[in-house]
Amino acid sequence: MSDVASRIRDEVINNEVVLFMKGTPVFPQCGFSAAVVEVLDHVGVRFKGINVLLDPEIREGIKSYSDWPTIPQLYVKGEFIGGCDIIREMFSTGELQQLLKEKGIALSAAA
Repeated sequence: MSDVASRIRDEVINNEVVLFMKGTPVFPQCGFSAAVVEVLDHVGVRFKGINVLLDPEIREGIKSYSDWPTIPQLYVKGEFIGGCDIIREMFSTGELQQLLKEKGIALSAAA
């Protein structure tokens, strides 16, 4: 396993909810990342944001790691959940909230 893949794996394993994104949760730097942050904030889940713009190796490596070509990418308890469109769809159907509850992730909002 490459050094980049090991670093990504460590983040995914050591954090319950991780969002690989462009920018930060406080200052997303693309509309897709902002949309996922908004969904996660709305359901009240705490998550770690990893700004791929600061590290080109992570930016490219995450695409290989997940076999998913776009950013943002959401992981919950080590499992790749999806990108922006998938997260928005799951949220609108209630599937995201259910998944988070099933995985034992605390939600602070009425989800």
